[in-house]
Parts: sequence; structure tokens; C-alpha cells
Amino acid sequence: MSKKTTANNSAEHDSFATLYGTHSDEIFRFALYKLSDREKAKDVVQDTFVKAWDYLQKGGADLGNARAFLFRIARNLIIDSYRRVKHMSIDAMEEFLHFDLSDDSKSKEEMHTRVDMSIALEALNILEEETRDIILMRYVDGLSVNEIADISGQRENTVSVQIHRAIKEMQDHFGIEGSSSPVTL
Repeated sequence: MSKKTTANNSAEHDSFATLYGTHSDEIFRFALYKLSDREKAKDVVQDTFVKAWDYLQKGGADLGNARAFLFRIARNLIIDSYRRVKHMSIDAMEEFLHFDLSDDSKSKEEMHTRVDMSIALEALNILEEETRDIILMRYVDGLSVNEIADISGQRENTVSVQIHRAIKEMQDHFGIEGSSSPVTL
């Protein structure tokens, strides 16, 4: 192996390590929300980056938008896991939200966090699954409309309309009138 090849491989590894460091947490959050299982979510993150690495090593074209590419891989892995095993519903997250107000061992901050999560979960639960995913990608994962369109295989305009309608639906559900800002999740 020549020094030039070794240098290219080293640069490639460094670039991929940077990609992992930049996007692994958000891929994990996305997978954790969808799977409600930390270990499975960790597996999805690992498998996502292994597939991305394999793709690049086999001469795959430039990723273009690497973030959207990684989310698309993760989304497909999650769909595959749903097909293999009946998935756990949002009930696991709801179970976390139940707490005893008389329990003094819980801090006020933790209680406020749980109440905020409960409100956000209620807002998300009124949406259909596909729309809920889009809202999570936009406001939790911070993906752009273009990135969400790439991941979901929809046009940007369609994604924008879905986001607008979902926000309106959540505002109507909570009785928020004419707010120009999106519902905070």
C-alpha cells in the first residue's frame, strides 16, 4: 500500500468519524422515539453507520446531503425492525410519564419535564404516524424541509403543507388561536 493510499484512507476515516460525531446523537434520538428501546436504538445507529460506510467503500456516489442519507438508512432499518417484530407503542413513553406528585424525592424540575413531555406527547398523539414523524424530524431533530423530503421521498411542498397542517391541528386541539409561531414540542 502506498503512502498516498494510506493518507487517503486516513482522511476518509477522519471524515467518516466526523460524520458519526455530528449525526449519531440525532439518529439515536430518532430511533429511540420510534422503537422505545435504548438497546435497539443503539443497534440502529450502529447499523446505519455500518451501511453508510459499506456504501462508500463499495464506490457509492457522493452522499450529497449526508444527514438525509443517514436518516433514510435509519428509517429503513426501523421499518425493517417493525416488519420483524411487533413494535412497542408509545405506551412505554407514557409509562415513563406517570409519577407520584407526593413523592418528595423527585425534583420540581423533573416533574416539570415530565409534565412538558406529557403535553408534547398528547400533541403528537393526535397526529397520524407519518405526520408525527415529519414533525419530530423538523422540530426535534432540526432537519430542514428539504432533508425531510429526501428522507420521506416526498416533494418539499408536500412536506411543508403537512407541517403547516399538523401545527394547525395541534393548535386547534389545544385551543391556541391565531398563533403565528409553531407549537413548541
